[in-house]
Amino acid sequence: MVVYAAQGDARRSMALLWQGGAAGTRSGPGPKPGLSVDAIVAAGIEVADAEGMAALSMRAVGERLGRTAMALYTYVPSKAELLDLMYDRVLAELPTEYDLAAGWRAAAANWAEDAWAFYLRHPWVLQVSQARPVLGPNEYRMLETVVTVLSGAGLPAYVLRRVVGLLFHFVRGTAQTVAESRHAFTATGVSDEDWWYARSAVLLEVAPDFAQRFPTVTRMESEGAFQMRDETVPYLEQEARETFEVGLAVVLDGIEAAARRTCEGNSESL
Repeated sequence: MVVYAAQGDARRSMALLWQGGAAGTRSGPGPKPGLSVDAIVAAGIEVADAEGMAALSMRAVGERLGRTAMALYTYVPSKAELLDLMYDRVLAELPTEYDLAAGWRAAAANWAEDAWAFYLRHPWVLQVSQARPVLGPNEYRMLETVVTVLSGAGLPAYVLRRVVGLLFHFVRGTAQTVAESRHAFTATGVSDEDWWYARSAVLLEVAPDFAQRFPTVTRMESEGAFQMRDETVPYLEQEARETFEVGLAVVLDGIEAAARRTCEGNSESL
């Protein structure tokens, strides 16, 4: 399930994002309202964290607050604007400062670990498409943080922007595998172990020449490439974590190599 953010009224949505709860506060005479934009957004996050993106609706949020869906529209125009606010609100959990004393690489690794943990706390965030950003203040703070960290590598601005995108996609991608693995049993009623056992047994029956057709994959298997190191952790979750650790090192190695080439190129031009 892919959800596109930033689909509501642009002016109202951006005002709510950047001006805070004041943009959705009811004014005029009478008793103080019992709701606020902040309360509605917090309730929306609670619904998404507990039940997933599919369960998110103005009605579900209203029920959590003990109100009707109609009572929410004075503060947040629709579910589209609510999603923008929820997405940007949870991004505030990510740290904005990292110690650069040990160099950009250590700081980048720390950010990646924090982002990995963040995505698994709020797996619904992974369903929000990156094709159309929310353009909220916390989204920009996150970008500012990563750009500041990776600026230490000395890459040209054009390359740096693309490297930032690479790091984001890598962390999101590996975290998404874990999130989907955790959700699979709820969605299908079949555990990872049972699924793999059933399919592997059938595969040997329907493809007895598998080893001849796919010799490199077979060789990797014989060398322990697919062996689980911790039987207490589901296979896909463990594989994704190991992919994250190994892949992050490779990504950072690549950034270092690109930085060296840039430095060497600048030296030759002098």
